Amino acid sequence: MISGTLIVAVKYHLVTTDTYLLLFVTVGYGLIGFLDDFIKVVMKRNMGLTSKQKLLGQLIVAVIFFVILAQTRFSTDIAIPGTSLHLDFHWVYVLLVIFMLIGTSNATNLTDGMDGLLAGTAAVAFGAYAVVAYDSSQMDVAVFATAVVGSLLGFLIFNAHPAKVFMGDTGSLALGGALAAVAMLTKSELLLVIIGGIFVVETLSVIIQVISFKTTGKRVFKMSPIHHHFELSGWSEWKVVTVFWLVGLVFAVLGIYLKVWL
Repeated sequence: MISGTLIVAVKYHLVTTDTYLLLFVTVGYGLIGFLDDFIKVVMKRNMGLTSKQKLLGQLIVAVIFFVILAQTRFSTDIAIPGTSLHLDFHWVYVLLVIFMLIGTSNATNLTDGMDGLLAGTAAVAFGAYAVVAYDSSQMDVAVFATAVVGSLLGFLIFNAHPAKVFMGDTGSLALGGALAAVAMLTKSELLLVIIGGIFVVETLSVIIQVISFKTTGKRVFKMSPIHHHFELSGWSEWKVVTVFWLVGLVFAVLGIYLKVWL
């Protein structure tokens, strides 16, 4: 992912501040995930990083990302998908940056629960954002998004069921942070809810399950995140993954339509 981005960006003179920002977020969140995986796998501690330690790391990377972004006179306007309306978030934009980076990285982390599930859905989402970036003439961002797609498709050869290689928090947190960063740099922040619809659904299923169990003592789903619900309902792992890929593709096409063609 990193080498693909740099090789193409350097060759075609597309190395920009956005390029470095995207790589910073990807590596930053990847390192947080790596520490968690390292503690679990090598140090044989099942818990890995505590939730507070992981959140603190995610927060630090998000704040640094915003500080650098603010130096580029970045617009704090938010476009409403499918309309010509814009809202200026002013200083509140920093909170949006933090929420998007932490929220998306945790959402992709939740989605990484089956062989090939996150790799496939993330490839579709980054593919959609590559189109959005290209349409906005942001070739630096488009190169990065395309490099991610290529890396994920190569990874899928080994990660598709039955998986020989697992992504772990190293990959899932890095992908989530990178996806949120791409959404912000292309000024299509709200579009992430649509293009990343699968990740939104996965996260909502966990929130709904927790709230329902704590308030009524009953579970809405057989198990959350929701991909496990379908698995326990009798779907094969491969069926769950392929259906989620297809649903993710529908979300991606809808997002492209709202941003590019509407």
